[in-house]
Amino acid sequence: MFKVFKKEIDFGGKKITLETGKVARQADGAIIATCGETVVLATAVGAKKVNPDVDYFPLSVNYQEKYYAAGKIPGGYFKREARPTEYETLTSRLIDRPLRPLFPDFYSDEVQVNCLLLSLDKSNPSDIVAMLAASAAMSIADVPFKGPIGGARVGLINEEYVLNPAIDEMDDSDLDMVVAGSEKAVLMVESDANELSEDLMIGGILFAYQEMQSVIKGIKDFSNEVLTERTKYENENIESEKKVFDEIKNKFGDDIKDAFSTTDKKARGEKISTVREKLLDGVDEENSAEYLKQFKEVEKDIVRNNVLLDKARIDGRAMNEVRDINIELNFLPSVHGSALFTRGETQAIVTTTLGATKEVQIVDALVGEYKDNFMLHYNFPSYSVGEVGMPMGPKRREIGHGALAKRSLKPFVPTLNEFPYSIRVVSDITESNGSSSMASVCGGSLSMMAAGVPIKENIAGVAMGLIKDNEKFEILTDILGDEDHLGDMDFKVAGSKSGVTGLQMDIKIEGINEEILEKALSQAKEARLHILKIMDEAISKPNDLSSLAPCFEKLVIDKEKVKVVIGKGGSTIKGLQEEFGTTIELQDDGNVSIFGDSKDKVNQTKAKIELICAEPEEGKEYDGVVAKVVEFGAFVTFLPGKDGLLHISQIKQDFEHLTDVINEGDKIRVKITEVGRQGRIKLELVD
Repeated sequence: MFKVFKKEIDFGGKKITLETGKVARQADGAIIATCGETVVLATAVGAKKVNPDVDYFPLSVNYQEKYYAAGKIPGGYFKREARPTEYETLTSRLIDRPLRPLFPDFYSDEVQVNCLLLSLDKSNPSDIVAMLAASAAMSIADVPFKGPIGGARVGLINEEYVLNPAIDEMDDSDLDMVVAGSEKAVLMVESDANELSEDLMIGGILFAYQEMQSVIKGIKDFSNEVLTERTKYENENIESEKKVFDEIKNKFGDDIKDAFSTTDKKARGEKISTVREKLLDGVDEENSAEYLKQFKEVEKDIVRNNVLLDKARIDGRAMNEVRDINIELNFLPSVHGSALFTRGETQAIVTTTLGATKEVQIVDALVGEYKDNFMLHYNFPSYSVGEVGMPMGPKRREIGHGALAKRSLKPFVPTLNEFPYSIRVVSDITESNGSSSMASVCGGSLSMMAAGVPIKENIAGVAMGLIKDNEKFEILTDILGDEDHLGDMDFKVAGSKSGVTGLQMDIKIEGINEEILEKALSQAKEARLHILKIMDEAISKPNDLSSLAPCFEKLVIDKEKVKVVIGKGGSTIKGLQEEFGTTIELQDDGNVSIFGDSKDKVNQTKAKIELICAEPEEGKEYDGVVAKVVEFGAFVTFLPGKDGLLHISQIKQDFEHLTDVINEGDKIRVKITEVGRQGRIKLELVD
């Protein structure tokens, strides 16, 4: 019934099994990839109907996790998988980015890749397995894919690189790096690190690239066995495109070159729009799409030649020059910490908000639930690039940029034990002309320092670009939006003075070599140190904790007293929170955290809890309240939940009835004379 092809590949001591022909047979390419007990189904489907109006490559990659893969049932009312989680979105991007540059520029048929996690063994992460499955599915689909690609995760444990470490091994790693590449070159890097040197980062990239060659060869051999005949894809319109390109360049080249010598982004955009309108005025509507496509190619050609031949950037900067930077701290009056960070025409308002530990983010991941005390959210409204758009939830790009900024800052963020607050950083991009994610890193570092978060030093980030033509290339520091759009690389590097903490590289060509990597990282370090110097002039160490932040006190009680503080049905702890307007977080081990708007309220709550947990001591005096009067004396509450007997013999005044001298609710001073074996307490009146 099934014609099954199967291949087992040795990948750094682990077995990757690829199988096709049994599942999802109507897809153009379908692969079940297995590593350990982690199983991913990847499918690739190309559109059967070509859309001639599309002038870009409509590739979509979707990674999805099924809860059953880890033996779990989804939470929520409907008990089914809903919108993509952040991890699913980031993994989709991780797979998409190295696949995209391996399609020819002329190809514009829609291609969709779906990766479905079917089983997870909690030792082998699913993202690398999914990437390899997608690579194999694309390789056996009859599309012009110039792959396959390989992918690998690299850890650094005890100063040694580790290939594809297990999930629990990553706890001891100073590096979490994912690298994707082809036979020829590196295509994509995604990494966070604990202040590692540029040499160690390059070493990790090259280590991954070399190790992945075995799996690339395995996928290639497998695909050749499955798909023995392939369609030869060629650009049938190459001559007509060249003719249109030459026509546009001859007629409008000088105008376009003049536009790209305009420093101001808005003015430059207006000039380009004017030239584009002149072009379309003389073109039939049916040919307008082709002319617009070649117009973009002329733009690209002019900008690239300016850089490679004339050493001239759009805004006149040197290749290694960072744009002007302006920093304004505490930009917003009523937030815990804020920074307005402006670099050229890229600007971010970044805020830091501190909250109680109960406000940490609880992540329900397939590998298990965990708490995260550090959140970073990145927002990119359409007005930041002078466009109109519908305000909606965060898109893939925003989630990706936010995750990169978070990873870059994370190594310096204190743990809950070091700083018992949840921390939320929000970056609102108000103006964008390149590298807004790195502006978020800079602004995030500054705003946390302004709020009083004890980070040891600033972290800065910068985006590097590349213009390459055969062996000739130039690395561009702090790229503009147009340099990113028209260039060959977007290489973001973040870190401190001592080393790299975050790194992300995306390539638009078929890969880059070691020489380019080394130069890009070296130039990025130079830029990072320049930016850090300016940031340190604004603030170099954390302020005192913001007066607007919640006040905090911590104490430790006997764990046997936890139930006493909670009270029946939570009555005691709820009463305390209502009485003082504070938030009490109580752990089973006796650790108590108290948060409140004022120090006085927090201290009052702390004192009350200490009283509740206090043990009666013989000979010690207490302020008490008469709880009940009986014939033989009175019961007095001297500690919360603690009563003692004041015997009638201890009252020295003359009286006919005891109520003549003492009544319920009276406040009196008493001393403990005896604590009995069964906890019965005897009191005497203190004059």
